[in-house]
Amino acid sequence: MTLGRRYAAGFVVVVLAAGALSALLGGADRTGVLVVLGLVAAVQVPLGWWLVRSVGRPSVVGVWVFGMLARFGLVAIAGLVIVPRLGLPAQSTLVSVVGLLFALLLVEGTVLWLEHLGSGAAS
Repeated sequence: MTLGRRYAAGFVVVVLAAGALSALLGGADRTGVLVVLGLVAAVQVPLGWWLVRSVGRPSVVGVWVFGMLARFGLVAIAGLVIVPRLGLPAQSTLVSVVGLLFALLLVEGTVLWLEHLGSGAAS
C-alpha cells in the first residue's frame, strides 16, 4: 500500500469514527462535533497530503512544523471565533477539535513510521 493510500485510509477511519460517535450526542453537541469535523477535514486534508508528499525531502520537518502551527491556529480560531459566533457548546466543540486533530496526528505518525520501517531504515 502506498504512503498516500495509508494516509487516506487512516483519515477515513478517523472521520467515520467521529461521525459515528457524534450520533451518540444530542442537539447542539452533535452540531458542534459535525462543524468541527468539517473544519478539521478542510485543514487536515491539504496539510496531511503535503506532509505525505514531502517525505524523503529535506523540507519534511518544516512542513510538519507548519502543519502543527496551523493546527494550533485552528484550535484558537475555533475557540475564539467559531464557537461564539455559531453559539456552539464550547466544551464538546473544543474537545472534539483537539481530539480529532490528535487522532489525525497519530495517523500521520503511524503512516510515516510504517514508511520508515518499509524503507529498511530500521535495520
